[in-house]
Amino acid sequence: MTNDKPPKRLPNQRWQIAPDNAELAQKLANLTNLSPIISQLLINRGMETPEAAQKFISPETLNLPSPLEDFPDLAVSVELLENAIANQEKIAICGDYDADGMTSTALLLRSLRALGANVDYAIPSRMHEGYGINKRIVEEFHSEGIGLILTVDNGISAFEPIARARELGLKVIITDHHDIPQKLPPANAILNPKLIAESSPYRGVAGVGVAYILAVSLAQQLGELKGLVQPMLALFTLGTIADLAPLTGVNRRWVKRGLKLLPKSTLPGVQALIQVAGVQATEAGEQGSRGAEGSKNSKSLKPEDIGFRLGPRINAIGRIGNPQTVIELLTTDDVGIALERAMQCEQINAERQKMCEEIEQEAIALVEDLYVNYLHKDRVLVVIKDNWHHGVIGIVASRLVERYGVPVFIGTYENEGIIRGSARGIPEFHVFEALEYADDLLGKYGGHKAAGGFSLPADNLLALRSRLSEFANQCLQLQHLKPLLKIDAQANINQINQDLYQQLNVLHPCGIDNPDPIFWTANAQVIQQQIVGKGHIKLTLAQTIDNQKYEIKAIAWRWRDYFPLPSRVDIAYKLRENNFNGNNNIEMELVGVRLPQQVEKLFTTPNPFKRTTFEYKQRPYTCGIYQNGVGAELRIKNSEGKVLVMQPENKLGLLGISREDAKHVDLSLPQYDGIIQAAIQALLVISN
Repeated sequence: MTNDKPPKRLPNQRWQIAPDNAELAQKLANLTNLSPIISQLLINRGMETPEAAQKFISPETLNLPSPLEDFPDLAVSVELLENAIANQEKIAICGDYDADGMTSTALLLRSLRALGANVDYAIPSRMHEGYGINKRIVEEFHSEGIGLILTVDNGISAFEPIARARELGLKVIITDHHDIPQKLPPANAILNPKLIAESSPYRGVAGVGVAYILAVSLAQQLGELKGLVQPMLALFTLGTIADLAPLTGVNRRWVKRGLKLLPKSTLPGVQALIQVAGVQATEAGEQGSRGAEGSKNSKSLKPEDIGFRLGPRINAIGRIGNPQTVIELLTTDDVGIALERAMQCEQINAERQKMCEEIEQEAIALVEDLYVNYLHKDRVLVVIKDNWHHGVIGIVASRLVERYGVPVFIGTYENEGIIRGSARGIPEFHVFEALEYADDLLGKYGGHKAAGGFSLPADNLLALRSRLSEFANQCLQLQHLKPLLKIDAQANINQINQDLYQQLNVLHPCGIDNPDPIFWTANAQVIQQQIVGKGHIKLTLAQTIDNQKYEIKAIAWRWRDYFPLPSRVDIAYKLRENNFNGNNNIEMELVGVRLPQQVEKLFTTPNPFKRTTFEYKQRPYTCGIYQNGVGAELRIKNSEGKVLVMQPENKLGLLGISREDAKHVDLSLPQYDGIIQAAIQALLVISN
């Protein structure tokens, strides 16, 4: 598909390519029976010895300490729950409205009920109360005769509500994974991986991981573990991936098991969710590749199935719906109710997607109109507008960070002149410290390095913009204001095949702290490209190696703004398997693109001698880099005086005797691409 319009820009990125450690990679490959490229990926993730690589590839070989040894208050927590069950004392769970909080709540409800507990739950309203247990919930629990409160995925910072609960004579167990405040609440027991040794394999568990550890420990103590582990592991896996917990240590071990169990889960809610989301389980193991494990007959889900398909359907409820829908979905044993609740999740997620799209477009229009020219000076983006939904602005903030490369604080008006918002950062910027820096201007706020939430009186908005910009200018250099793309290794298109893709199985499950491998290929040719779906670019890419042309299909999600791409680019990508119509093809998912580095240098470095002659297919040509008033362009002239003009970011060129009479031509066509590459090589020779 051709398009007369030049691209608005290329993605605003800085590429960080991991050092190529060929010697160590080859040595590790020889010792582990892995290929050198897989060894390089393991080295990039900190696995530099055969022992470390083996533990990573086969997490079941990890020697796990008993959680009772690593969590100081776990024994007390188990005893409190055991006594409450024995005495039929009322237990209440206070959860959270994100996927981690809702899966944690469902996990403990299911397991405690199965163990004979008298248990109920409450989740605070995102819209009216915000995150975490509060005094209203405590007072309500007390009036209902609750004897033991169990918080999940919250509570570590709730000093006053917990103090009130103790004052009223309630016992409290806090299970949480958020950062530790200076003053801990006066609970009877606190389970938080941030309070245990940094070397512990349990250190990275999310809220649902703490809930899982508590439930398993209690069931073991009561001798009732049989039949409970599989349903709990399914919920642990959903919550851990949806909460973006690191897939290392026990998370890696348990998620790997859970992904294999999910397709055959006995939980009607999980099966209904998989069904309505259209997720297909794939072969868990490899077929003939070296080093990967698993049987080719076992089916498994992949983390992206949860991260992009199941998780958002759960999270959408917490954002704009009623969390009770998800709790019922994940705790019911009735197939009909499960399907009904899953369909509600589906419908609300579709509403959430539409809402996100609308708010994102409005936010972009606002930025382009008012702020885009000041980003290098401000180094932070503060976008506020009325009638946006609090539940989804955090997602929009992430998309704006991806687009503009700066920290984003986005908000909307509440009643009584109050603004409430979400923040997302970049690697060199600490969101929570930025909020602390503006403490005197804010109402409530909280968060961590990468994200946060806040509220403020609307009258303080101008002062907040100024204060956040002041903070950003202290910690951000201009070079930081581009999204960072971490790339693992270089690959040529002829190396990309089923064998390489299957070998990547040794890295799964991929996620936080163990990202999907990203490869890059230099100077790829864009042969075909077209817009498909909701603004995605579908491409055919090619590379010529040893006079042979290799082609591959690719997709670039949500890249409408970069269409059409130039005819020659360096590409960064993940590998994906396309099983359409029963054909298994390995394709690229583009995550980055830039002008080939040598070509960019040729067009941007001042040099008065960028004119030369060359031959192509036994015909003489002259060529040079010229300024056209807007930027630099390559002009190639043949012996008849006809000129081909190419601008570096444009897929279309001009061909003719004069500019006025010239016609547009597609530079990706072989007859033009070949001569352009020959001219560039000739110019590079005289430039070096």
